Amino acid sequence: MAEFFSSAWVPSAGLWMEWLQLLLRSLHVVVGIAWIGASFYFVWLDNHLEKPLDPELLRKGVDGELWAVHGGGFYNPQKYMLAPAGLPQRLHWFYWESYSTWLSGFALFVAIYLFQANTYLIDPRVQAWSTGVAVTLALSFFVVGWLVYDLLCRFVGIGNDAAEQLFKERLLGLLIACFIVFSSWLACQLFASRAAFLIIGAMLASIMSANVLMVIIPGQRKVIEAMRAGKLPDSMHGKRGKQRSVHNTYFTLPVLFAMLSNHYSSVYQAQHAWILLCLLMAAGAIIRLWFVQRHKGQQKPWPWFVASLCLAGGVVLSTHKPEVPAPKLVTLPEPVWNLVQLKCISCHQASQASKQVRLDDPTLVISQREAIYQQVVITRQMPFNNATGITEDERQLIANWFVESAQPPTKQ
Repeated sequence: MAEFFSSAWVPSAGLWMEWLQLLLRSLHVVVGIAWIGASFYFVWLDNHLEKPLDPELLRKGVDGELWAVHGGGFYNPQKYMLAPAGLPQRLHWFYWESYSTWLSGFALFVAIYLFQANTYLIDPRVQAWSTGVAVTLALSFFVVGWLVYDLLCRFVGIGNDAAEQLFKERLLGLLIACFIVFSSWLACQLFASRAAFLIIGAMLASIMSANVLMVIIPGQRKVIEAMRAGKLPDSMHGKRGKQRSVHNTYFTLPVLFAMLSNHYSSVYQAQHAWILLCLLMAAGAIIRLWFVQRHKGQQKPWPWFVASLCLAGGVVLSTHKPEVPAPKLVTLPEPVWNLVQLKCISCHQASQASKQVRLDDPTLVISQREAIYQQVVITRQMPFNNATGITEDERQLIANWFVESAQPPTKQ
């Protein structure tokens, strides 16, 4: 037992970080499923409610009801546009699913992208930011993203009749889409493309969670307070909350597409990665639109056609890689060469070249430096299963060499 608790058994900082990321990622996935599941369910429920035929229900203020069977039981949810006269003290709220998803996601973003900004956030070929500047810019996307979105919603407003409401919904949708496209382009000009994809997904997720925190829940609380005080609640709270809830449901699949796509280098390393990202998110929103229409009994084929075009365009774009300018004269420092000989050559030499990649000559190492950086530092897939025991300091050595080699040559 004494040997077990000796310093030899103390986990390294890298191991602690891996466990932290595993737990945060697992938590994020679980609570995200809960949030998306609740959101999808209530959208489905709203679109399947029917006007009650029972006069007693109408007298009580029931605006819609539905009968369902699940798990061996029957359910009869009823929707009141305004709270019933006998509002119960205990109400079930749906907001911690949203808050916990954002908090766990932000913690994961901090652990991976902010604490390791030089590795994951900064690409010297895009912008050679300092760590502080890169972190500040990344965080500003979340704050500014919400402020601009909220300003657009308040500026356009909500229509007083059906025709005006439809016009304003379409205008607002167009403005929000333009803002997202601009943000996608800007992120790809500032950060490593993989980080840019995640930042845009996280920006939209932050808007979704802020909608719950800043608009939907406060509005519901004000309505309940007014009803319990015997006052007539302001109907604008319900209209504004409904608007933001609808936006959230259309943001859901674009957020998932943006976050999942950053695991596939053929997507985020495309020549026009920001356009590809926009196409993926557009496909997600259109697919979600089809499901919402289907809930209402409107199964139109055009959303699938348009979504397929967006995805096909993404596939075409992913086949075109950006042109890399001729690099400056790159040297191979002795510590890096020694590291490659010690940790990599066993699987990448003339007699055994895994994936046809040889690293048994300094010139070959230099020519493969971008792939080495991607596999060792960014994706951390090499050495495979870390069979040769590369350390965090050694990964950083590779990162520093690549960053230095990517810098433009100094003028004499």
